[in-house]
Amino acid sequence: MKYLRYSYNNKIHYGLLEGNNVYELSGEIFTSLQKTGQVVPFSEVRLLSPCTPSKIVCIGVNYRDHAEECNIPLPKSPVVFLKPSSSVIGHLDDIIYPEMSKRIDYEAELGVVIKQKAKNVPVGNAMDYVLGFTCANDVTARDLQPADGQWTISKSFDTFMPLGPIITDEVDITNLKIQSRLNGKVMQNSNTGNLIFKVDFLISYLSGIMTLYPGDVIITGTPMGIAPMNPGDVIEIEIENIGVLKNTVKKA
Repeated sequence: MKYLRYSYNNKIHYGLLEGNNVYELSGEIFTSLQKTGQVVPFSEVRLLSPCTPSKIVCIGVNYRDHAEECNIPLPKSPVVFLKPSSSVIGHLDDIIYPEMSKRIDYEAELGVVIKQKAKNVPVGNAMDYVLGFTCANDVTARDLQPADGQWTISKSFDTFMPLGPIITDEVDITNLKIQSRLNGKVMQNSNTGNLIFKVDFLISYLSGIMTLYPGDVIITGTPMGIAPMNPGDVIEIEIENIGVLKNTVKKA
């Protein structure tokens, strides 16, 4: 299924995308899939962030090519940090360049959306807790990111967590092309097969540390090719069979 969250006639809804039509859902996508009978053309809705997470759990240095690019040894355990819910925006929303920073970077990532409360989940059952997958951009104020860790400030500005355009469970995440394009130029070009720590392991590992709630998102790391963005730039994150997440950088 292809889930989305959208605005239509000044009201916010969850829906299913089927062909070129959006079928409105009642309740939450995590608890029910009841169609209301309302159908609108996809071209007439405004996409919002596909979910409203209580937290975004992020994995650093999780692509082999990115570790090599940064001359970092492959981690023996996941590098984990958090982004606040206030950083979330959707497809076509603006990324605001904060006055505090002199360099912000894009980071193309696969997002994993949790569908039910997860605590101490075995690896073998981990995928049962996944609603689906989305595109993510882990925007980072690189000049505010210290080399010795503590990345919270550099990662947490408002608008620094674009998600979208949809959530889908119709993909094989073991082998997906992942790209970023800056003003149409391909900057990152890799495959989820290069992940060091796989999605099922990450869900199990993280749920042993913190409870994951419906709508929470795990972003799984970025491949090589990160670089700065400037006001006026358009950044696109594309993941095969999921879609294209597009945002424009604007001055604060």
